[in-house]
Amino acid sequence: MDKNKIIIFDTTLRDGEQSPGASMNTEEKIQIALQLERLGVDIIESGFAAASPGDFDAIKQIASVVHTIKVASLARAIERDIEAAGKAIAPAKNKRIHTFIATSPIHMEHKLKMKSDEVLKRAVEAVKYARTFVDDVEFSFEDAGRSDIEFLKEMSDAVLSAGASTINLPDTVGFRLPGELYTRTKALVDFVGDRAIISAHNHNDLGLAVANTLECVRAGARQVECTINGLGERAGNAALEEIVMVINTRKDIFGDLYTDIVTKEIYPTSRLVASITGIEPQPNKAIVGKNAFAHESGIHQDGMLKCAQTYEIISAESIGAAKTKLVLGKHSGRHAFKDRLKELGFELKNDELDKAFANFKALCDMKKEIFDEDLRALVNSEIAKVEQIYSIEKLSVQASKDGHTSAAITILHKNELKEEASLGNGSADAIFKVIDRISGHEGELKDYKVRAVSQGKDALAKVDVKVKFGERTMIGHGLDVDTMLATAKAYISALNSFLSMK
Repeated sequence: MDKNKIIIFDTTLRDGEQSPGASMNTEEKIQIALQLERLGVDIIESGFAAASPGDFDAIKQIASVVHTIKVASLARAIERDIEAAGKAIAPAKNKRIHTFIATSPIHMEHKLKMKSDEVLKRAVEAVKYARTFVDDVEFSFEDAGRSDIEFLKEMSDAVLSAGASTINLPDTVGFRLPGELYTRTKALVDFVGDRAIISAHNHNDLGLAVANTLECVRAGARQVECTINGLGERAGNAALEEIVMVINTRKDIFGDLYTDIVTKEIYPTSRLVASITGIEPQPNKAIVGKNAFAHESGIHQDGMLKCAQTYEIISAESIGAAKTKLVLGKHSGRHAFKDRLKELGFELKNDELDKAFANFKALCDMKKEIFDEDLRALVNSEIAKVEQIYSIEKLSVQASKDGHTSAAITILHKNELKEEASLGNGSADAIFKVIDRISGHEGELKDYKVRAVSQGKDALAKVDVKVKFGERTMIGHGLDVDTMLATAKAYISALNSFLSMK
């Protein structure tokens, strides 16, 4: 392989989905996978096949629709996990099984309750079994950051002899500092030599995931495992967009090292993931935060007007985040609409385009100005829809100063219109109660977020909810110029997702 190429292994759909509240349905995962392909990532970890039938199905569908990207599934070092992974990724043109076992003393003693020789034997058996399904096997030493370096060398020898081609060294709990990881990674890179690629997978518990990953690259790691917007368990993973733009920007440090990432797709990818998961990057998030290219200080503004490079080392345009502009209106035709969506990174099938265009025309009747962010939100909400078991026909909300709020709603279910009304402690509560009454499914609201998609008094409202039905917690999304209607749509979306999984 090209020793200057840094392989981008994106785990947004696996480790990123493990962010609290970031669960996605199959259609949403497919949409993200296709965008990751446009972004130019090399490998997509599409899920944990053995985790659930839903995960298995999503991985299999992703493996069937992507073309250039390698599809991986995670598997513990046990046969049933590996078999599930192998079957799920079978339709992919390029595929990998990523299997792992813990190697740190604390994990082996307290979690696995295994001796080091038992761990080594299990790892070898896992790699050999994985090779019966695929030629490309990656092996991870979970909690490598706190593992003994000599044991990691012994493990590396064993799994390489068994057929692994990538060795991953996760700092699973984000424990190490950059200098420490440089030393540890270099020791493994020198030991392994040309026998395998060394991969870095760093968590952000101490805010060092990106810095640690870059030090691993400097030490010789040639694969980095990362997520869009830094999503992931606890404090998250190393952010793909930050790693890529550092390598692109600091050629004085990284020399001829490069990635195949199409940087102009970074911002559209970030927005898609945020829209689907409901988890917005913090405003001051590097690269993709809404303030990343904003300048309020008079001194900064003056410098920017004279020469943009005085305060910006990368441009918004370089990541596809050019200024939002008015693009289309009520008199725009289908062809112009299709061309603009293509510029924004959407390739829609004819039936999807028809639905999106109809929704666009309806939106034009409600809003004077349609912005790029409106179009992104409109198309994302349409493509990622699950089966519409319940849909809203009418909604009326009446609020009063004394706190007595009522909601009346008409819902279509199996070609039958159902009408009900309910009182609540506020508009949203009344809406949720009346939907529960009609559907017969009582949901427990766990989270509620609302934001304006674009600018102006008539901006689209984007509502994201987390609702627990029974033992399942579902995410729902709603989009409308009316915030309460968007709220009802979001709750119905969560309910439909729950019912579609039953």
